[in-house]
Amino acid sequence: MKIISATSEIPSMTNEEAEKFLESKLNLQLATIDEQGDPNIQPVWFYYDKDEEKLWINTSKFAKKTQNILKRSTIYFSIDDENPPVRGVKGKGIATIIDDLKIVVPLGEKISLKYLGTLDHPIAKMISEDSKKGGVVLVEISPKFFSTWDYGKMQF
Repeated sequence: MKIISATSEIPSMTNEEAEKFLESKLNLQLATIDEQGDPNIQPVWFYYDKDEEKLWINTSKFAKKTQNILKRSTIYFSIDDENPPVRGVKGKGIATIIDDLKIVVPLGEKISLKYLGTLDHPIAKMISEDSKKGGVVLVEISPKFFSTWDYGKMQF
């Protein structure tokens, strides 16, 4: 994955550090553009597949972000931890809507497991049931790059 420094004054993460950071339970802030050309930013749960170098989120097939992506596939995203040492990963990518249940259901379960720790949680069950009925889609994000920052590496 191509990693660039967010700014020249702040140290960036290595590829390995960024991959580890993307395993966290932080939300991904997903930015899409609506039909008026205005930004729409939504916090979402995500799963990072380091082998495929893709980010995955699941959402309602009728959600505003889904409709925006269907019209304009270029998105921006940011995952950041405001707790010291402040650090994060952001980037630009191409989003693709996936509605194949053979992909939606298992990846949706991975996302639920990441954030809830179990598939027995009521939210995990609701997502799984909605996925199996076709009401949930996956958003596959193919990042063009990761821009990273890590204030923990600053020398004061």
